[in-house]
Amino acid sequence: MSDTIQTAEKGEVILTAENIVKTFGVVKALNGVNVSVHRGKILGLIGENGSGKSTVTSIMAGMQKATSGTMTYKGQPWEPASMLDALSKGIGMIVQESGTIGGISVAENIFLGELEQFRSFCVKGHSFGPISRKRMYAQAKKALEDIGITDINPATPMAALDFQSRKLVEIAKVIMKNPEVLVIDETSTALAQDGRKILYNVVNNFRDTNRAVIFISHDLDEIMEVCDELTVLRDGNIIRTFDKSEYNPDDIRRAMIGRDLQGDYYRSDYDPTCGEEVVLEMKDVNLGGQLKNINVSLHKGEILGVGGLAQCGMHELGKVLFGAITPESGSVTVYSDGSGSAVKNEASAMKHSIGYVSKDRDTESLNLSASIKDNIAVAGMEQYAVKNFIILDSREKKYVDEQIDSLSIKCFDRDQVVRTLSGGNKQKVVFGKWIGRKSQILILDCPTRGVDIGVKQAMYQLMVQLKKEGKSILLISEEMPELMGMSDRMLIMKDGEITKEFMRSKDLSDADIIGYMI
Repeated sequence: MSDTIQTAEKGEVILTAENIVKTFGVVKALNGVNVSVHRGKILGLIGENGSGKSTVTSIMAGMQKATSGTMTYKGQPWEPASMLDALSKGIGMIVQESGTIGGISVAENIFLGELEQFRSFCVKGHSFGPISRKRMYAQAKKALEDIGITDINPATPMAALDFQSRKLVEIAKVIMKNPEVLVIDETSTALAQDGRKILYNVVNNFRDTNRAVIFISHDLDEIMEVCDELTVLRDGNIIRTFDKSEYNPDDIRRAMIGRDLQGDYYRSDYDPTCGEEVVLEMKDVNLGGQLKNINVSLHKGEILGVGGLAQCGMHELGKVLFGAITPESGSVTVYSDGSGSAVKNEASAMKHSIGYVSKDRDTESLNLSASIKDNIAVAGMEQYAVKNFIILDSREKKYVDEQIDSLSIKCFDRDQVVRTLSGGNKQKVVFGKWIGRKSQILILDCPTRGVDIGVKQAMYQLMVQLKKEGKSILLISEEMPELMGMSDRMLIMKDGEITKEFMRSKDLSDADIIGYMI
């Protein structure tokens, strides 16, 4: 720990952003924002998607430049040239989406750009010889263990890890540099309960060692529990900063959206009824220890929840049901027109009106470099193309615009590149892709990950509407309130097995469920 940290006073301002303005063309993302970050404190940032949270913190962490405004770090002007420059000087950021490279190992990701230190010889500041993977793996192992990760092999290809494990590697990579200010941008949404425990330990350690954290989250309960103070942004403006003693969920929500939420958040009914007809069935499925003799039946008009901790098998279950992963044994059958058909791959799933929303939205559900139009239209050609799949531009545009309007996707126009959208609007594009093609069965894997409470409410209301229309939903979620609030029936998983089934009930509690996860 540096002498600066040891001698600095708790509560001392370490980082400021003053009158920060950021424009993207004609759009003003930040409108004169002022933020002060204090040592020994955890500052929460909350707001709807597109409110400016990620924009201001990415400027502070060197990811992009402000259009105007000034910053200071430890009392000196702060103008980082890049994220690497910022990290080397003490400000590290864990980004919302993937910050790793799939084609190389865990250790190579951790030491990306710094592999020269592991070469065999150093002469006058120049490194020579082969890279010592033994030393690199040993140091990577230590970096992981320092934050409590003991089950990730540094030699493992990054692409072989699940989404949570990749995010934990990113955390270890940043923490290894021992920053004084840590920015956490929606990281907890990628983590199940065990991963969140690791993250919270890191955050509390920063507070205890007189460093600082900026914690961005859409989970209001989480942010009130974790943070010492909370700043609300809306439309690029700071609306209000709450001290912990002032926390009130209704006041914070009102500050976020500028109004009271109308209607129900989760379902208001406790009626778990659905049709008797089975529309999708998994029988005796096994998958390399990830799924062990799994049997699942989804009924017409049912919201079937699947929950558990990380690596319990629930995400693999969703992929097998959609045909994205072929099981070692067992079968998946979709029932339409009174007959059953095997789901052998994604094409056969789509042919029988199954849609799939992946947890890893940016790499598995979207082409970030393509437009909104292309992302939505790609799955629905049979809905708007004419004979022999001839695409008429006017019909395609009408089809896409209907999804943009019905889902209230905030964008300049249909040709906007998806990469430029907020997390919530990206997710709406994914929903539009499947709803537009009239999918009768939707497999939703953590569908509200990284979206704000207003968009979450809209998605929950959409699920209820789809249920009323007789459509069937398999909801995979790491959020207990979401599972309990939306499901007709819940399957709880642990170590690749279904350990318990629960029916919807107003008397059901977290305590009833969690024992079957751990």
